[in-house]
Amino acid sequence: MLVGYIRVSSENDRQVFDLQYDALIKESVDPRHIFQDQVSGAKDNRKGLQEALSYLQDGDCLIVWKLDRLGRSLSHLIILIDGFKQKNIGFKSITEQMDTTTSHGEFLFSVFVALAQKNALWQC
Repeated sequence: MLVGYIRVSSENDRQVFDLQYDALIKESVDPRHIFQDQVSGAKDNRKGLQEALSYLQDGDCLIVWKLDRLGRSLSHLIILIDGFKQKNIGFKSITEQMDTTTSHGEFLFSVFVALAQKNALWQC
């Protein structure tokens, strides 16, 4: 099953909400399976995200319009996406064309993690 997640920062982001919603619908996400938050991406504990994560099951795929909609912290994103992999849940970011259900997407995610680890070493 395809599950969508939308995040906007404020009530004034109606255009951004509509853009994300339309993109998820175009990807064939059922509107009943779209979860949303109206909060800063810097916050890891978001009600809509927690509901989406609880809803996901083995074989499902979480789809977001853009990676920064899922989270702003690189470490949080890596933990989430790695957790999906361990639970046999796919992840797709439309804008970045990252799809962990494909070999190309898996490779892209691996590069993403390697760059994050290298960056962490430089900051020590």
